[in-house]
Amino acid sequence: MLAARYLAGYPAELIQQAEQLRLDGRLADHLARRLPDAHEVRSDSALFDYVQELKNRHLRNAGPLNFVGFDAKLRVLQQALGTHTRRTQVQGAKLKTRREIRVATLFKEAPAALLNMIVVHELAHLRELDHNKAFYQLCQHMEPDYFQLEFDLRLYLMHLEESK
Repeated sequence: MLAARYLAGYPAELIQQAEQLRLDGRLADHLARRLPDAHEVRSDSALFDYVQELKNRHLRNAGPLNFVGFDAKLRVLQQALGTHTRRTQVQGAKLKTRREIRVATLFKEAPAALLNMIVVHELAHLRELDHNKAFYQLCQHMEPDYFQLEFDLRLYLMHLEESK
């Protein structure tokens, strides 16, 4: 059951509804209705600008980002859709933190709302390292529909795997 793998932890009724959509061949139509808008973010520089704009709107006091880009190996190697990394470098007598956000390349073609959700998720890690209550409150502050979009993302991944 494909839905159970992507929707583990959700109520059985939701898993069953998602599986039924998939079996009936209506999952793509459902996603197209829920997530109709495409985005124009296709390059690393466009992604950097997109992330920086969201960061400036919601997290003005957070440290600067040194790199933002798409990563083709991300989903395959790390089983992740985005990563936020911090590296500390010694420069003379100072410690400098280098912050990077990498987003899986599958989001180049994903609906705009899903790109926004994954970027919000990674930006929230600038303030909260762990996936705790404060982390999810911050995600919801930046994207009020965060939890619905996370569910839709799981449906989208299920659809992508099925259409391979």
